Amino acid sequence: MTPFLEVRDISKTFPGVRALNRVTLEIARGEVLALAGENGAGKSTLMKILTGVLEPDAGGEIRIEGEPVTLRDGNHARALGIGIIYQELSVVENLSIAENIFLAREPLTRFGMIDRARMNDAARTLLETIGMHVDPREQVSHLSVGQKQMVEIAKAISCDSKIIIMDEPTASLSHHETRILLDLIKRLRMQNIGIVYISHRLEELFELADRVTVLRDGATVGSAPMAEITREWLVRKMVDRDLNELYAVSASHATREVVLEVRNLELRARNRVPGRIRDISFTVHRGEILGIAGLVGSGRTEIMEMIFGMRPKSGDVLIAGKRVTIDSPHDAIANGIGFVTEDRKGQGLIAGMSVRENFSLTHLETYSPFQFVRRAAEDEHCREYVRTLGVKTPTIEQKVINLSGGNQQKVVLAKWVARNPRVLIVDEPTRGIDIGAKAEVHALLGRLAAQGIAIIAISSDLQEVLAISDRILVVREGRLNGTFECADATQERVMAAATA
Repeated sequence: MTPFLEVRDISKTFPGVRALNRVTLEIARGEVLALAGENGAGKSTLMKILTGVLEPDAGGEIRIEGEPVTLRDGNHARALGIGIIYQELSVVENLSIAENIFLAREPLTRFGMIDRARMNDAARTLLETIGMHVDPREQVSHLSVGQKQMVEIAKAISCDSKIIIMDEPTASLSHHETRILLDLIKRLRMQNIGIVYISHRLEELFELADRVTVLRDGATVGSAPMAEITREWLVRKMVDRDLNELYAVSASHATREVVLEVRNLELRARNRVPGRIRDISFTVHRGEILGIAGLVGSGRTEIMEMIFGMRPKSGDVLIAGKRVTIDSPHDAIANGIGFVTEDRKGQGLIAGMSVRENFSLTHLETYSPFQFVRRAAEDEHCREYVRTLGVKTPTIEQKVINLSGGNQQKVVLAKWVARNPRVLIVDEPTRGIDIGAKAEVHALLGRLAAQGIAIIAISSDLQEVLAISDRILVVREGRLNGTFECADATQERVMAAATA
């Protein structure tokens, strides 16, 4: 294939940091190129250069259809056929689908007014092209995350994109929505549109991509056809470690001591109408990692939110054999329960605050017995946890928004572990972080279990659940549909319980 886009020896330096070091990459129309690498490898910086957001250092070259180009800004990149869909969607919720697709490019009547009929017709045609059968006048806020992703793709196609960059496009999608998106990408390839596909989900790369280019520490360390490589080769190139080191099974620290027991939990609506989640009963033991598996939407997260006092419920919760009342997160925290939510950016962290300030949020009273914060004690405690958990940050005053996804996750874990909880619930503990950081989080959970903390881990990654859990509960349509000891669990058995 003749490359549509070529990158040769592109570098980018920020103050004190060399983000890219002579990176080389090429992609043809109708090709899916996987771009792999850990957080901090330089993928985002490279994508910002390719879309005109950042200017590269002198010395490299970008060519489109063989001609050298200097990308002035985002509009210039789009005009040349390069589109991008970011992990954080940029749709405008209170506008219609058609208005989002043609935002700032609306067709006009001869009187200078927006020609809504023509705009809606054009949007409908675009949506049908990608297999999305919805009314283009529908407000975007009414759509699912997967449908919003489709709107972004329709917008990119409407700009006559020859290459579309997709950054972690399935990170927030259900299994069903992921399948729809992957099938759509295959159709786009047949329409001669090239895709640069960035994802930490290796199985997606092997299913979709024609070739892979791997970045590590800002440099290109490998590029090869997907048909000629193995998962082990790819992991080794990405993190310079073997695959078996990343999903290493640690020794069990589970005891017979029951820390948490729930009996006959049932979700209740605000009007006391019974919910779809019911008959939930299980125990968690001291030092045990209890894995919770099931399809997205099965009710896994809702069950944990009930236990943490975020949703109304009936039934009993017992801590160390004693029945407790938990009607709010405050009650849960007071009873020794911590909750690392799946949405670390929206619910787990305050992006504009520092590592120290985020760390102290769950236990600020520890440092302020007389309403004044004892900064020396707070600083010392935070540094201790940053060191113990291996949080990579230049200083505890660094804003968490500037940390990688894996290090942000460690900060969330640190703020809960500092409370010395009896039970720690972790929902999708490694979502959106690279494969190397996943291994570090898994090891951390193992260390917490060794300290006697009872851990409940929800994950959509079956390999992860099998690797870290002592026991696995499977949730299907709001009910428990299977329990497996670690020795008896396989991907096939767990998936069968989740779907049958």
